[in-house]
Amino acid sequence: MHTRCSRAGFGFIAFLLALATAGCDASSRSTSGPAAYDPATDSLRFAGEVHLRNIRQLTFGGNNAEAYWSFDNEQLVFQSDWDAINDQGCDQIYVMNADGRPFDDGQPYRLVSTGRGRTTCGYFLPDGRVIYASTHAADPACPPTVMFEQGRYVWPIYETYDIYVANADGSGTERLIGGPGYDAEATVSPDGRYVVFTSTRSGDLELWRYEIATGELLQLTHDLGYDGGAFFSPDSKRIVWRASRPTGKDADVYRDLLARGLVEPKALNLFVADLDGSNARQITDLPGANWAPFFHPSGEKILFTSNHHTLAEDGRLFDLFMINLDGTGLEQITHSGTFDAFPMFSFDGKKLAFASNRNVSRTPSRETNIFVADWIENPEPVDINFQPPHTTP
Repeated sequence: MHTRCSRAGFGFIAFLLALATAGCDASSRSTSGPAAYDPATDSLRFAGEVHLRNIRQLTFGGNNAEAYWSFDNEQLVFQSDWDAINDQGCDQIYVMNADGRPFDDGQPYRLVSTGRGRTTCGYFLPDGRVIYASTHAADPACPPTVMFEQGRYVWPIYETYDIYVANADGSGTERLIGGPGYDAEATVSPDGRYVVFTSTRSGDLELWRYEIATGELLQLTHDLGYDGGAFFSPDSKRIVWRASRPTGKDADVYRDLLARGLVEPKALNLFVADLDGSNARQITDLPGANWAPFFHPSGEKILFTSNHHTLAEDGRLFDLFMINLDGTGLEQITHSGTFDAFPMFSFDGKKLAFASNRNVSRTPSRETNIFVADWIENPEPVDINFQPPHTTP
């Protein structure tokens, strides 16, 4: 699982995909608009997904995730290890048109990162440039991947990650945030003023705020545990993130792993705070991993990823959920029976981008793809009574 964003996220996906056993075999997709909506043609949608319509698949192989909108809602930036477009062997950053049309050169995807090292967490700036984290300055090869340590599932925290900015065509690459330690998981405030990111520069995995105009840094979190995957509210006045808060023996294990450049994703919940880190409060109190949060367009709800409802089975399946900022009104959004994660609303609030294992080309599933759907805030009876034209796995 990843954070909202973190190299860790893709590591977790790899772990899940290695265990997954089935996917959806639907393949067609609707091209009609909401006014002429026919549920029977919405073949990538599952029963119970009342807030989603006209789901469209934009990638078709490999592991693709963390697709985030440009400020004009025209493009998506995402990370991929898909060997059809990426021969590096580990994740690189790409952009694509959100409606699926190819670029003028006929290519569906455009490389933004250097094609060297490992990358994670691409995000657009208001001027159309892209920020992302990469290890390429330290070594052009992919860094080693560690998934298990003394029987524990872990994520590597690469100290060679720095945060870069580049034009959307990959030109003009410059380091934006760097120095000793891990710097990654960066996102941008809607007003274009700040970047929030995760760093070990203070000795723990904490959230930091970077002011783009001045370069001023401010540490936002201070409690022991992994703070990461942060996003800003629509009005740029708050942040939401996922965090662990280990205590007792778990705290000792956390410190030991971090000293070796590792972290165990365990007992993650969602927190919200003001722009300067003040008034922090926990939103979810759910078992399992609750992560990849994003503000609802109203600013009063959070969409996020969770496996709390599947822990009685094996906890491998993740769905999107929505919850009010006061912790009430928990609602399940996706029901694919596979893996759904990394949600982001378009800036106009009309569409939702997310990653999913639905409609996989191989069984057991070994791929995650990017999808875009119309967001329906108040579902109509036609949506509530929807029956899918395929069988849920």
